[in-house]
Amino acid sequence: MHDLLVYVAMFWSVLLLGWVVVLVIRPSTVPQRIAALDLIALLLIALLTLFSQLRNVPYFLDAALAVALLAFVGTIGYARFHAFGRLFR
Repeated sequence: MHDLLVYVAMFWSVLLLGWVVVLVIRPSTVPQRIAALDLIALLLIALLTLFSQLRNVPYFLDAALAVALLAFVGTIGYARFHAFGRLFR
């Protein structure tokens, strides 16, 4: 039963990932694309975590943490650029 729930969650995550990729490709504003890229990172983190749970391998959690840190740095970089017009002072 537990594995079935993980497979269902992975299936929905992959469906959402495909939908968000379409949102990134479709012409939209830059903030919407940044939000969609953050959502892609979130779904990738979810997939890595679910895969780690399914296979009982903790290394995927390290990869999920690295993706989360990169997504955070990218979001902060965009927010600074959007607010000040430059990344550094």
